[in-house]
Parts: sequence; C-alpha cells; structure tokens
Amino acid sequence: MGGVLNSDASSTSRSVDPTAGAATTGRRAGTGPYLDEVTGVGGAHTPVWFMRQAGRSLPEYKEVRAGSTMLEACFDPAMTCEITLQPVRRHGVDAAIFFSDIVIPLAAAGVDIDIVPGTGPVVAEPIRDEAGVAALPELTPDRLDKIEEAVRLVVAELDPEVALIGFAGAPFTMASYLIEGGPSRNHEHTKSLMYSRPDVWNALMAKLADLTTVFLRAQIDAGVDAVQLFDSWAGALSLRDYRALVLPHSTRIFADEVISTVPRTHFGVGTGELLGAMGDAGPEVVGVDWRIPLDDAAGRVPGKVLQGNLDPAMLFADRSALDGEVRRIVEEGSRARDLGARGHVFNLGHGVLPSTDPGAVTHVVELVHELTGK
Repeated sequence: MGGVLNSDASSTSRSVDPTAGAATTGRRAGTGPYLDEVTGVGGAHTPVWFMRQAGRSLPEYKEVRAGSTMLEACFDPAMTCEITLQPVRRHGVDAAIFFSDIVIPLAAAGVDIDIVPGTGPVVAEPIRDEAGVAALPELTPDRLDKIEEAVRLVVAELDPEVALIGFAGAPFTMASYLIEGGPSRNHEHTKSLMYSRPDVWNALMAKLADLTTVFLRAQIDAGVDAVQLFDSWAGALSLRDYRALVLPHSTRIFADEVISTVPRTHFGVGTGELLGAMGDAGPEVVGVDWRIPLDDAAGRVPGKVLQGNLDPAMLFADRSALDGEVRRIVEEGSRARDLGARGHVFNLGHGVLPSTDPGAVTHVVELVHELTGK
C-alpha cells in the first residue's frame, strides 16, 4: 500500500494534475473553481462547499431517506447518488461530497456495526486487545461494488465544472469508534490502549490505514476528482501523541500511489495545535475549524491550500451577522494567501447542523461568489 514518508518528504508542497491517471480510471478530465483552487491554478472565484451538505438539513434528503437506515442508504447506489447531488442542485456549490459515513468501510469489511439515529456508530464488540485486532476483517475491493457504482452514477450526472470529492475517515477516528464501541467524549479506552499497548495500537492503526486506502482507491478508480480524509476526533490528542502514534498511519494513506494522483484534503475538529503535523501527512489542502483564524493557520501550514472556516452555528444568526462573518473569513482567506497559503476553499469549520435553514446555506454560497468573483 506504499511506504511511510518521513515528515520532511511528506510536507513538501507539490502540484497535482487533476487529470492525471484519468485514462486508467473513471475520473473525468474536468476543471472548475474547486479543482483550479486546490491545484494552485486559481479559479474564477473562491470555491464553496460544505461538510455534511449532502443530507441532514435538506427536506429532499429527509424525503428520500424515509424508511431506510443510514447503512441502507450508503449501500444503495441510486439513493447515494441522489443525496450527493441534492446540495449541488439546491445551493450551487462548487463541489459535491460523496454521501457516506466514516464507518462505511468497516461495515463493508464485515464488522458488526450500526449507525443509530441520535447516537451515531455503535460497535457490537469493541476491540480492546490483541485478539480483537487480529480478528478485524480486511476490506477487499470486491466488497465495494455498490460504492463504485454510486460514484459512477454521480459522475454521469455531475456538471464537469463541479468537483466530486471522495470521503473516508482517518485511522484514529475509526479506531476510536472501534475501541470505545461508539462516540466518546473522553476517549478513555482509546488512550488507554495507545499508552498501555503501543504494539497493539499500531497494529490496529496499520489495518485501518490499509482499509481506508482500499476505500479511497475504489472511489478514485470510479471517478472522484479529489478526496478528503476526516480525522474528526484527532483534536483529543496532544501534538506529541499525534506525531508518534497517528501521523505515520495517515501519511501512508496520503502517500499511496493511487490516492496521491488526486488533490487531497485533511480535516479534524479542534486540531488547531495539530495543523502543522496534519499538513506534514501530505495533503494539498488542510481543513481549519472555526477556532483558528485562516491568516493564523497560514503560518502553521505554510504552502497549503486552506479550507474553512465559518462556525456552523453562524448559519442560525440573522443575515447581517452572518454576512459579517462571511466577509471576515473571505478577507482572512485573502490575507492567508498573502502570507503564503496557496489558496482558500470556503467551507464551515465542521458539518452543517441538522436544523440549519437551507436558505442560509444557499445565501452563503451566493455571497462568497459575489465577494470573490473576478
């Protein structure tokens, strides 16, 4: 699956040709504001997309999901395609994010896991020892036929100017779900295993890195234009622990010979102190949550495209306050470029909240395009 790069090699900024490898995969030879920005070309305006834009807040999402579980939706190609395209139609965003969930590759591999409404992923038998790691099934490409079919359906319908971003959870976040048995506030079992049995920990992380690589490769081969690796819970770690026990495994994913052919984004929540290390993993784009100003982040991850970073709660504010925040972030993105950032992708600092007014999301897209159009 590719060797681990050292931090010096993996932090080197480089341009990625979004059409590279298109002859051997289903990927479109498209361009547009998002791909232009993340490859360093610079687009007609600052591109906009939103994490969790595909679902949750949209009435059309709730309608199409009625009567189906999250796992059923994620393994139904036609439904996955429809949900992925809904925010593009409604909001006019510059990129679609493939509809999935962090634990889908685990479910595809055969792990007994469910996504419980109002709770999140729940694992039937948490993994907390060497035997549990040894029993974790591998993910083989033949188990991802429905995921690949869904990607191909989206590619067939998506405007070439709108990028399709592939999706996967990073090894640490998946490990946390597996060890805790579900969402956790303190990650006590996870950290206990990390500190007490680093050999078992690294064996688990290596397996999850392989699984994630297979999952992202399948999406790339089917036609996604770019990928984002979500390390949602990495903010629970110290910089020292992240570098020693997480970074090598995420780096191996980004360095994979197929994954490295497309623009790559790395994102975590509460990871302001980890941004430099997350940049060292090898992505072209680093996601920034709302706690760190973009012009500050530019100094922490020099040479990277920055993504972010409107607080999702601001979408509930009145239009005057919302517009002020959008303008501030656009200005900080511009200053970040002056300070060495290679570009700015406008996004939230985390996902769209379920009760968000879709009209506010559309308004933000229109405002960013208006403010940044050339």
